[in-house]
Amino acid sequence: MAEVGLRELLEAGVHFGHQTRRWNPHMRRYIHGERDGIHIIDLLQTQVLLDDARQFASDAAGKGGEVLFVGTKKQAQDAVKEWADRAGMPYVNQRWLGGLLTNFATISKRIDRLHDLTNLSEQGQLDLLPTKERMSMQAELEKLEYNLGGVRDMKRLPQAIVIVDLKTEEIALREAQRLRIPIIGLVDTNCDPAPVDLVVPGNDDAIRSCEIVIRMIGEAVAESAGAYRAEEERRRAAEEAERQRREEEQRKRDEEERARKEAAEAAAKEAAAKAAQVPKSGGEGAGGETPAAAAPQSGGRQAPTEKGS
Repeated sequence: MAEVGLRELLEAGVHFGHQTRRWNPHMRRYIHGERDGIHIIDLLQTQVLLDDARQFASDAAGKGGEVLFVGTKKQAQDAVKEWADRAGMPYVNQRWLGGLLTNFATISKRIDRLHDLTNLSEQGQLDLLPTKERMSMQAELEKLEYNLGGVRDMKRLPQAIVIVDLKTEEIALREAQRLRIPIIGLVDTNCDPAPVDLVVPGNDDAIRSCEIVIRMIGEAVAESAGAYRAEEERRRAAEEAERQRREEEQRKRDEEERARKEAAEAAAKEAAAKAAQVPKSGGEGAGGETPAAAAPQSGGRQAPTEKGS
């Protein structure tokens, strides 16, 4: 994870704050001084705190968590969408829908509706409907895509949220606070840093300033999330290979057992067949007489006996 340099922050104008009359006293510790009525932010602190924020976001993504990027002001919209897409994370860059976090169960139903309408549109099903119904569903699809397009793949509450401009995203800030979701915020001199868990003091009104902060955090998240997904893919592949191996071993055992049973049955049948073919001996005739002794005399007469002298 590459470190951000002071020169990059300076060239991006991160050090420029608001006018001195519009400052928030709670930002005093992050202000280096003032020039021409404008507060100058201490970039040494910004550099350290940005590294801390990147590390925190990286750890969250490295554990399989989701990091929600929020920036609806024009200066941050493109950067938020670009880096959230690169990291495979949810984002909100058009309009924060009230209750997105605190009423996530209801929002999930609208996300499911968005997926249903998207599938109908991609399959050409909407074109088959009557004109009035088709136009109504297309308008609903566009509205859902505008409000929820960036969070369409968010299945659960995020483990961290990155917010650009606390004043503009006040509702998102309050919802994250209420749910105790860790907040990483790009905080300008006119904002109160108290609600933010990881403060990144810097200019939130310049495109380059917003872009560099979002990019540095987005790169860290993308790297960790990519490593996690690759590891999960390897783990699933190993589990699948192990499952197939166990199934193959079980199949072989079943075949061997079936072969043994078939062999035993065949041997039993062969033994029974041999026993049936053996001729019966002895036990024939009354009293066990031999056939010769048992044979009857001709005429039924007894043989004459010799007379004694």
